Amino acid sequence: MQSKENKEDSGLSPNFLLEQELINNGKYLIAGTDEVGRGSWAGPVTAATVILDPKEIPLGIDDSKRISKFKRQLLSEAIISCAKHYSIIHIGSEEIDKLNILQASMLAMHKSIIALEIDPDHVLIDGNRVPENCNFSTTAVVKGDSLSLSIAAASIIAKVARDQLMTDLARHYPQYGWETNVGYGTKAHMDGIVKYGITQHHRVSFKPIHKML
Repeated sequence: MQSKENKEDSGLSPNFLLEQELINNGKYLIAGTDEVGRGSWAGPVTAATVILDPKEIPLGIDDSKRISKFKRQLLSEAIISCAKHYSIIHIGSEEIDKLNILQASMLAMHKSIIALEIDPDHVLIDGNRVPENCNFSTTAVVKGDSLSLSIAAASIIAKVARDQLMTDLARHYPQYGWETNVGYGTKAHMDGIVKYGITQHHRVSFKPIHKML
């Protein structure tokens, strides 16, 4: 496993340079992996892995946190349509409480990699570590979603999938404002917990939730 760290606080859009370097070295199927939802009080942590087609990369891909909800939705559809392969994995609150959020995030990313229809030649993973027992050639890329198009693409489809799941859950649990806060710790969410208690989707191991029990 290699690790690449961005030495600058880059405001630049992600590019395909890391992928192209690997392709030039004979690794043709390059996957990008990222997770979302790590800091949420409720709902899953969600990971996605994407193998982009170098000849058909949608325009406008960026770190999912830097683009609007509407643009994320459009890009997610384009990425899924154009990608060679992709996968999305959710790890729910029960597993998060059992493992801890770091291990659950690593598990989600690992599962999303092995869920691909074919094995990648190399995986670029957002962050400073890779999942344990990952049997693929990997590189951990700090701030990878702002550097690598493959990682940024994974961040977009993971966020869109998780946001949609939380919106669906909000129809069953309308007291917490999940359709807008997607499980994060807003005042509306906190007020809902104080008034109605928690659900099976809340992460009881998280300190803010645990304090309110």
